[in-house]
Amino acid sequence: QVQLVESGGGLVQAGGSLRLSCAASGRTFSSVAIFWFRQAPGKEREFLAGISWSGGSTRYTDSVKGRFTISRDNAKNTVYLQMKSLKPEDTAVYYCAADPRGVGVREPDYWGQGTQVTVSS
Repeated sequence: QVQLVESGGGLVQAGGSLRLSCAASGRTFSSVAIFWFRQAPGKEREFLAGISWSGGSTRYTDSVKGRFTISRDNAKNTVYLQMKSLKPEDTAVYYCAADPRGVGVREPDYWGQGTQVTVSS
């Protein structure tokens, strides 16, 4: 089992930045890949980024490449999503997720409760 708690969401103006955090507990944090997803009202959940257990491998969806950066600090059991140049269409609930099977997993096993990000125009 892995417990995940997101934080760092909030209201930001278009063009601004936010850093989301995902704090993990339970199963050895350094053995799981971590992911960020989001879901906007009326839309399907969308994969954003993933990072391997070592941090050596990352992947992103095309819509956030160059604007979002995923990183992890295994000593702090925390993964971050640095978001810049935010747009109103980035408004959504952001979730982190974890899975021991690696960064290529499409449907992670463990999920946090989410944190709201609202970008005003």
